[in-house]
Amino acid sequence: MNDKLIITVVIFALVLFFFVFQLLRKGRIPVKYALVWLFAVIIIFITSIIPDLMENLAKMLGFELLSNMVLCIFITVLIFVTIILTVMMAGQKKKTTLLIQELSILKAELEKKK
Repeated sequence: MNDKLIITVVIFALVLFFFVFQLLRKGRIPVKYALVWLFAVIIIFITSIIPDLMENLAKMLGFELLSNMVLCIFITVLIFVTIILTVMMAGQKKKTTLLIQELSILKAELEKKK
């Protein structure tokens, strides 16, 4: 990896770190999600400082090009994020249905009392 690319990736990692930190500080994301993003920032930072680490890992896993491994990692991460978001959305749907049912029961009880 050339020096310009390393500097660019380090700057990207720092910007992402401060962005996530600001979101956390303002209460826009919970701590558990911020930790996931901060972990990703740490991984990006480490791999940019030690570029041979990724190249050796790519060779060890049988990838011909480092970019192929990075693309594979990104696709895998996106699949996991999609699964996690689907599970969260299903949980929210159950909660919404339960709240609608409770609200309907309360409205019916209120109408009976009138």
